[in-house]
Amino acid sequence: MHGLHTADQVRAAEAAMMRTVGDGVLMRRAAAGLAHHVREFLGATYGRRVVLLVGAGDNGGDALWAGAELRRRGAHVTAVLLAPDRAHPAGLAALRAARGRVLVLHPPGPAAGGLDAARALVAGADVVVDGIVGISGRGALRDPAPELVAAADGAGVPIVACDLPSGVDCDTGATDGPHVRAALTVTFGCRKPVHALAAPLCGPVRLVDFGLGPFLEGTEPHARVLSDGDVGARWPVPGPDDDKYSQGVVGIAAGSATYPGAAVLAAGAAALATSGMVRFAGSAADEVRRHWPEIVATGDITDAGRTQAWAVGPGLGTGGQGQAVLEEALDREVPLCLDADAITLLAQHAHLRDRIHGEPVVLTPHAGEFARIAGEVGPDRIGAARRAAADLGVTVLLKGNATVVAAPDGRVLVDPAADSWAATAGSGDVLTGMIGALLAAGLDPWWAAGCATLVHARAATAAAREHGLPPVPAPASAMQAAIPVALRAVRAAASPY
Repeated sequence: MHGLHTADQVRAAEAAMMRTVGDGVLMRRAAAGLAHHVREFLGATYGRRVVLLVGAGDNGGDALWAGAELRRRGAHVTAVLLAPDRAHPAGLAALRAARGRVLVLHPPGPAAGGLDAARALVAGADVVVDGIVGISGRGALRDPAPELVAAADGAGVPIVACDLPSGVDCDTGATDGPHVRAALTVTFGCRKPVHALAAPLCGPVRLVDFGLGPFLEGTEPHARVLSDGDVGARWPVPGPDDDKYSQGVVGIAAGSATYPGAAVLAAGAAALATSGMVRFAGSAADEVRRHWPEIVATGDITDAGRTQAWAVGPGLGTGGQGQAVLEEALDREVPLCLDADAITLLAQHAHLRDRIHGEPVVLTPHAGEFARIAGEVGPDRIGAARRAAADLGVTVLLKGNATVVAAPDGRVLVDPAADSWAATAGSGDVLTGMIGALLAAGLDPWWAAGCATLVHARAATAAAREHGLPPVPAPASAMQAAIPVALRAVRAAASPY
């Protein structure tokens, strides 16, 4: 597990560190790491054409110092100064001393010049280093940066972002106009929320550890990211004294005559997620039995036996019958995972919302369902999920390419999916069943939601790659079938052998 720290947290830690080691040492360490990762990205340095897009501030300085190092190793390095009167003086001097080239872009107006030459340089480069703005930047790229970024994109020239892709908000990952889409991001000191919330814009993220850790001690990360090993170590597996009951019995109340597939997907995912037992209650009982003979299925929740948790909602319906099922599940006083129609019912009935407050409950809304129960998500997904969890008194799993899991006590996990293969009908039903199974096995709701989210994403990727590369779209049933593949991967990551 690693933490994600905000721009304010990083600035405070860096200020404390600079009082100990000095500003120049910090930048030189960052720049050395940046140069190393650019060399690694290129595969070779001698004769390669590197263009630095240099804005004002420390990120521009990092790029200039890194450019000096790359020039000393034989690369042809040109710095394009987007704010020449505010370029980092020491970094600029270092690049010039290494015989790097400098192109000054004058601001728009009668004296404007150099833009055509800069576009040509960018289009002909082997790599562009984005040192336009750093973690303090807000809003979209400003002229002339968008034209140069577009020139790189149009020519297929990869961009290596310095700390974060310029034009992407550090704390929210939001964009509001032109921005960089990086092939690689080299970040300094620690990871920031943008690296998880806007992972597709960052590309692979490489961390340069220059000693900031001790200066972040005592600072609670804004959010955390689980690793495969974290999840593999917590995933419940049977011990020598376990039986089907001791491992957790989960109840699934889902599906209907209109949506029997939701029942099959949720119940089957629960069966694959743990070695315990699954009970199903609903009108799709026959369909569930046909697909999963090991599941104990009944037509009504009142006839279901004892369980340690319930997963309720997918395809359930939002009328009186669906409400009655939800009420009955609440009466059982066990942990709950509530999804889809169950969330709509909560939004419609204040007394149901009151009943879940402070209980071991996981809500799994997508953005539309979230808006019904907690208001619009907005650009700050972490902030929105954290507020909703505190207001509702439950764990909230806000679905998306970057899924956010917030506990009512303020803890937040972000799962930055490596791809979007889970964006398919029925995918949420699979996730609901997995969370229910983990709740029944005794996991804390926050951990259950976070662990299930990661394995769910890995299963989606495995399903898309089932027959080799490149990956192809796979339905939720294939994702469900790939749960064991994903579980083997995370358990292997946790193994000491």
